Amino acid sequence: MEEKQEKQKSPIAWVMTFAGTRRGLYTASVIAAAIGVICGIVPYFVMADMIRALVAGVRDWQRYLTDGLIMAVFWTARVVFHSVSTTCSHKATFHVLAQLRRKMCDKLSRVPLGYVKDTPSGTLKNIMMERTDSIETTLAHILPEFTANILAPALVFIYMLTIDWRMALISLITLPLGLLCYSLMMIGYEENYKNVLTKTKTLNDTAVEYINGIEVIKAFGKARKSYDRFVTAAKEGASCYVEWMRKCNIPFSLAMVLIPCTSLTILPLGGMFVMNGSLEAVDFIMIILLSVGLIQPLITCMSYTDDIGKMGTIIGEVTEILTREELIRPKTDKRKPRDYSVTLENVRFGYHEKEVLHGINMEIPSGSVTALVGPSGSGKSTIAKLIASLWDVKEGSVKIGGVDIRDLSLEEYNRRVAYVSQDNYLFDDTVRENIRMGRMDATDAEVEEVAKKSGCHDFILQLENGYDTIAGGSGGHLSGGERQRIAIARAMLKDAPIVILDEATAYTDPENEAVIQASVAKLVKGKTLIVIAHRLSTISDADRIFVIRDGQVDASGTHEELLAQGGLYKEMWEAHISVRDTAEENDQPKVKNRKGGGAHA
Repeated sequence: MEEKQEKQKSPIAWVMTFAGTRRGLYTASVIAAAIGVICGIVPYFVMADMIRALVAGVRDWQRYLTDGLIMAVFWTARVVFHSVSTTCSHKATFHVLAQLRRKMCDKLSRVPLGYVKDTPSGTLKNIMMERTDSIETTLAHILPEFTANILAPALVFIYMLTIDWRMALISLITLPLGLLCYSLMMIGYEENYKNVLTKTKTLNDTAVEYINGIEVIKAFGKARKSYDRFVTAAKEGASCYVEWMRKCNIPFSLAMVLIPCTSLTILPLGGMFVMNGSLEAVDFIMIILLSVGLIQPLITCMSYTDDIGKMGTIIGEVTEILTREELIRPKTDKRKPRDYSVTLENVRFGYHEKEVLHGINMEIPSGSVTALVGPSGSGKSTIAKLIASLWDVKEGSVKIGGVDIRDLSLEEYNRRVAYVSQDNYLFDDTVRENIRMGRMDATDAEVEEVAKKSGCHDFILQLENGYDTIAGGSGGHLSGGERQRIAIARAMLKDAPIVILDEATAYTDPENEAVIQASVAKLVKGKTLIVIAHRLSTISDADRIFVIRDGQVDASGTHEELLAQGGLYKEMWEAHISVRDTAEENDQPKVKNRKGGGAHA
């Protein structure tokens, strides 16, 4: 019910929620704008007095000078209060945008990994950066501008009514005619705007895909095909705007011509009233002057309708992220795990409608070394991600020390588990800071110590600036093997009691793999270690090996027990040995099965 109410909030209600303690700035902005409007209206009263005096033949120049100074003071006050209003609204708006981005980043850390994986990175980046930033002008100006541009014409119109109610109403005749034309322009607005959003998102996603995949595109000679896709998306992204604007040209032009033309009705009818004596000439002059500034502010308000619609759509996209279903976790642990054993009980899980794990049962003792092996796509990595709490099971349970992980706080659970996958991400920061992310309060000495123990200290020193070398976006300045070794050091610095290595040495060469295995073996001593590996020789010394096939546990036991049982594991082992022997015959680098260290990689 609460989530449903959150989704039904209006864009303005969401903005006020994001504003938090800065709501008062928006209130101050409206008040300052209102005062500015009043200051802007006072000169018209003074002007009316001056015109009456002039028509009456008054020659008191001191009086006119005083009136002029009064007008100047109030016009200056109007500018000052307008500046105060926009300053307050901008401060509040920048806070709102910062809160939007913080909340989205925080939300993405709590939603299941599946949502992030299913949503193109270009779409998320576009919403969090460009689209969120694009509503800054609207948010910063809508409250003060609307206040000023609606209140000012209202006060002017009331003043015109006090002069002559007929002329006040006559000044509005062109307004409904212009609004009729404007309404014609709005036909199909929602459909057209949705089309623009779709084409823009497609362009953004295609651009991000093209840039991220440029290496593959060049390597396989697909530059023309991939660039053609980008060009097509760019053309469609431009044409959707052009076609929409072409439809709006005529009604928009008519509306903008008709609405401000108050003189079309005021001059002939007002002149007639003056001639028949029902309207004084001085009042006629004042009506003409006031009518000039009556409609323009309303046009300014109308110009914001598109921005308001855009803001509503973008806030809707933001709130769609913020109202996503999260991993259900308490703020604090409901119970404390008795140890760091891992238990999977009848675990079922699927991506969308397809189930990939079918009743998995596992017992992983605390402090043991457990390996998961099996064909590609069998569900090994999915099991690892469920244990790492990146997803929630559909049925069954994952328990740590006898406690369901859904009864443990996400923050505390993340401290207990270190997860290293084969696709490791490094931030565009120094190598030192990338390792330090394992434990943010670690000293430089501790960072370098864990790098030494993880076997990557030497290669880091050979980098251009050693530990201060920038890794590049996604670690692009380093090789795949170097990224993995830094990721392992980062995980080791975390010093979590449960360590999951998902093909963590997939990109390392055989010589370095042996070094990493021996190093990690020492670092994880006494911890619960779960290893996923395709090279079976690296896990042959594991305390227990689970063979996963088609989302089910096909067999389990030690290396020797599984070989004795035959079946899938024996077939995989024989294939592995055959490939290794072939490599040796072809004078490829030889890899020894280092028992005593292999199980710990």
